Amino acid sequence: MSNVLFVCVANSGRSVMAERLFRGAAGGRHEARSAGSTPGAAVHPEVLQALRELGIDASDHVPRKLDDEAIAWADVVVATCDDACPVVPGKRYVSWQLPDPKNRPLDEVRAIRDDIATRVNALARELG
Repeated sequence: MSNVLFVCVANSGRSVMAERLFRGAAGGRHEARSAGSTPGAAVHPEVLQALRELGIDASDHVPRKLDDEAIAWADVVVATCDDACPVVPGKRYVSWQLPDPKNRPLDEVRAIRDDIATRVNALARELG
């Protein structure tokens, strides 16, 4: 079992979608959490809607600060954003550089969600 930490800046969009989608893809074989270097106040409404369309309720998500505890827990750190994402030395590090869904129309958020779904499915298969 691997512990996978998805990170972005606000922990309000990309990393939330990745965490929730990975949990489904992993089917209990791996654990997932998410965190942000500068957490926002809440998950973006369009992200909640895009996940809800797939039967995933993320309304209970509270953006979390990326801290030493989260880093220590992780075996794999997946950066879901661009160069603004923190780099975590000493861990297996994966960089996806996804667009930020903040303030984007729902159709664009769906496209980001679907891209993330493809990536987390591949990661879950790779991890076994």
